Amino acid sequence: MASRCLTSRFLFLPKPPFHNFTSVSIFKISTDTQATQAPSIYKKTFSHIFQECSSQRALEPGKQAHARMIISGFKPTIFVTNCLIQMYIKSCRLECANKVFDEMSQRDTVSWNAMIFGYSINGKMGLAQSSFDLMTEKDAISWNSLISGYLQNGNYLKAVEIFAAMSREGVFYDETTFAVVLRACSGLEDNVLGVQVHGIVVKLGFDCDVVTGSAILDMYAKCKRLDESLLFFYQMPAKNWVSWSALIAGCVQNDEPVGGIELFKEMQREGVGVSQSTYASVFRSCAGLSSLRLGSQLHGHALKNNFGVDTIVGTATLDMYAKCNNLYDAKKVFSLLPNHNLQSYNALITGYARGDRGFEALQLFLHLLKSGLGFDEISLSGAFSACAVINGRQEGIQLHGLATKTPFQSNVCVANAILDMYGKCGALVEAQCVFDKMETRDAVSWNAIIAAYEQNKTEEETLLLFAWMLQSRMEPDEFTYGSVLKACAGRQALNTGREIHGRVIKSGMGLDSFVGSVLVDMYCKCSMIEDAEKLHYRMEEQTTVSWNAIISGFSSHEQSEGAQNFFSKMLEMGVKPDNFTFATILDTCANLATVGLGKQLHAQIIKQDLQSDVYINSTLVDMYSKCGNMQDSRLMFDKSPNRDFVTWNAMVCAYANHGLGEEALQIFEKMQLQNVRPNHATFVAVLRACAHICLVERGLFYFNSMQTDYGLDPQLEHYSSMVDILGRSGQVTDALKLIEEMPFEADDVIWRTLLSICKMHGNVEVAEKAASSLLQLDPEDSSAYVLLSNIYADAEMWTEVSNMRKVMRYSRLKKEPGCSWIEVQSEVHMFLAMDKTHPICNEVYEYLDMLIREMRWAGYVSDSKLMLCDIGTEDEQQELHPA
Repeated sequence: MASRCLTSRFLFLPKPPFHNFTSVSIFKISTDTQATQAPSIYKKTFSHIFQECSSQRALEPGKQAHARMIISGFKPTIFVTNCLIQMYIKSCRLECANKVFDEMSQRDTVSWNAMIFGYSINGKMGLAQSSFDLMTEKDAISWNSLISGYLQNGNYLKAVEIFAAMSREGVFYDETTFAVVLRACSGLEDNVLGVQVHGIVVKLGFDCDVVTGSAILDMYAKCKRLDESLLFFYQMPAKNWVSWSALIAGCVQNDEPVGGIELFKEMQREGVGVSQSTYASVFRSCAGLSSLRLGSQLHGHALKNNFGVDTIVGTATLDMYAKCNNLYDAKKVFSLLPNHNLQSYNALITGYARGDRGFEALQLFLHLLKSGLGFDEISLSGAFSACAVINGRQEGIQLHGLATKTPFQSNVCVANAILDMYGKCGALVEAQCVFDKMETRDAVSWNAIIAAYEQNKTEEETLLLFAWMLQSRMEPDEFTYGSVLKACAGRQALNTGREIHGRVIKSGMGLDSFVGSVLVDMYCKCSMIEDAEKLHYRMEEQTTVSWNAIISGFSSHEQSEGAQNFFSKMLEMGVKPDNFTFATILDTCANLATVGLGKQLHAQIIKQDLQSDVYINSTLVDMYSKCGNMQDSRLMFDKSPNRDFVTWNAMVCAYANHGLGEEALQIFEKMQLQNVRPNHATFVAVLRACAHICLVERGLFYFNSMQTDYGLDPQLEHYSSMVDILGRSGQVTDALKLIEEMPFEADDVIWRTLLSICKMHGNVEVAEKAASSLLQLDPEDSSAYVLLSNIYADAEMWTEVSNMRKVMRYSRLKKEPGCSWIEVQSEVHMFLAMDKTHPICNEVYEYLDMLIREMRWAGYVSDSKLMLCDIGTEDEQQELHPA
């Protein structure tokens, strides 16, 4: 019987290796006795062995015992066969259990129930249902097994239908029935059905049962009826750790972490013992509050109660540390666990990915694959998030290939993670392909694909996808509106932004901190600063983010003074600035050269312990250099604990802008030695440095290395710098040739650069071509006329100079007056050439005259070559010195 399930090597073993079972001696004695002499001993022995193997899931000893039973000739009773079936089922050998069941001459209810259970835990609910239907006699266990099977396989509705059929058949319920069907109600989040089942529980008097009561608590909590759950809890006549744990878990599920922690404290005061599940729920409460302090205290409590090495508690502990961004302790807890399971791996993988440590997350995922524990949708989602963090498109493609070979490829959470990964890696074609193939899309799916297009600056497609989402009757949430409003800001689509603003109001979402801040940013980027400011003050909560949006809006529209004034208001309101606030205001200090305010901000940054922030350090380097303080700029660079390409770029640009070309190139070479990859901005500064010290060959080398060594296509700024390099070395014709051979149209900056070079070298022919091209781009650009006029004057072509002046007068064009400003006692004063509006302009010009006289006495005489030949000496001096 069922001998074909067993391999021959089990048939001739002298004795089975039953070192862990109390039945060894009985088994040895009984094997020496004929089956016909002691059938009762065989029955007790084999049933005991199969039960022991089943409880310990020891397959090999169980198979050896089965083999001995066959060769002994013993004909097992139904009871022994049922024990054998249960042993195979619990050892995950359904095919062997099925064969034993099929060869049974007689079966009882226990046999059928065992097979229903076996089919259910293996996901074969069709066979479980068929077995149930074939049963001539069914007891409560049969019904409970089938209901439990549908529940375990996620078919909550079918579980409830079987419960209803059970009621119609008049089968008596027991505690297990109610516990299972209440869990089905929880899965459906059907509060109405749950209340009806609760009524039956009360009617039949099962409400005093602790297990059933705990299931009711869990049902109300998962149906988002936490108040009813609390009310029922305090009405329960008897409570144990299961009841307390169910309610604490309910608080966590309903985003009430404080309530979960308070219940845990009350549980301790009542002297109720704590279980693994209790600790797990309370750790989740600490994670929900991002309270590292409470989590650390709870960890100490768990260690004190000898739960420190428990896998379930340990997994919850490391998950808490990871969510509180303490990855060091999370990894430490993981390494101390005696046994790693899939959940502990998942917690650390997702923690690494969330903490922007993508490489560690992927390494751990590879370790998980090698461990033999397998992986699930959480593992895959965490690994895809890690690929997004490191911008690892190739790693993501390989991982996608792995996912397609598993049942998880159709999982919505995994598909959403793949979407997000492709979007953040800039692979929009692949992201769209994944989205189109999804059988089921939720709000997260739509948000992921919309965000992918928005992050890759394809604003029009972003808005089209949003319209498609609305047509599909999927309701947008705050993340949807955030991405779409950013797209409106990117396109400066004010009217569309206003329409979406109206939709936000109609949805009843309100101006929360996230959506409100994005709206403020949208209005700022659409040049509607006043509207942004009004919206900011109408927001429900004015957070640092919304203040930052206004300050950034002023700054991006070159209203540095407005940004600084708004920053002062922010401080007056008691709002604490963050690293983005400081970086933005430091940038305005650089623009206005207000080094006094910059130093005050630097002191505040140190006070708030933000000096290690890479972005702030880079801005400080830039601010000090633009204020002319290269010593402090270099000091900030040298003291920076963490340098990325932004910090290096800031230092290279600082030296290049100050004409210190050698120093700029030295920093660039150090940057390369540190294996920091340069970007387009780096090469703009490097080429500018080469221009300052006329390093033509070296400049050409760096220009060519952009593509050959780093795969960077030169942009307009790089060509403009190369034109400057060639021009400064006198290669004006080569500079013009470079412009004509560019892969794109030259802009006004390049033509103006060439025009300035022509003035430097007196090349009238090329200057006329450059001026003509510049005026075609912008006929009202007065600088083109002024530069060309100066070149003519330098060549003493006075007729052409006069013609230029006539054209400017005829076109009503005026040279933009020179502008300068100075900071005195934390106040910025601005001056324009020929300006008479300043209240003390007479004193200023008198002082300026004195400075000019001292310059002449020192031998510095103004260059008058560019003045018209027909003006007198007095007029000439007035032109040169408007004072």
